[in-house]
Amino acid sequence: MTNHNLTGCLVGATAAIIMMMADAATAEAVNPLAEKVRALDSRFEDVAAAKAEGYAPIPCASGLTGGAMGIHYVNAAYLKDDAVDVAKPEAVMYEPMADGTLKLIAVEYITAKGPASLEGHLFNFNTAPNRYGLGPFY
Repeated sequence: MTNHNLTGCLVGATAAIIMMMADAATAEAVNPLAEKVRALDSRFEDVAAAKAEGYAPIPCASGLTGGAMGIHYVNAAYLKDDAVDVAKPEAVMYEPMADGTLKLIAVEYITAKGPASLEGHLFNFNTAPNRYGLGPFY
């Protein structure tokens, strides 16, 4: 597996996913961090905006112990810098719709430095070895 594919797998594995929900009723029931993420990252509802900011699509992993997720777009610069910034997620995830458009369903924050958190919310630690062939990450 190439490093590019491994990076893609890393994105699929991160447990630090903040879901982007379009349903206003659901939005009212979530925590303040999720509201902040929605406000700061709503620009990614248009995949063209993600591409313009340096995000590129990557392959996703699926296997016997887990299915495929949505289509991930990763910003390689953000992934490498190990910084966690609510306005600069390392990855954005889209669901293909029946009409061919992509719907933003999540943003992901990933770092190798830890313990990692985003505004007080701790990230889960992923050990190595793992199915992605990567070192440990949050």
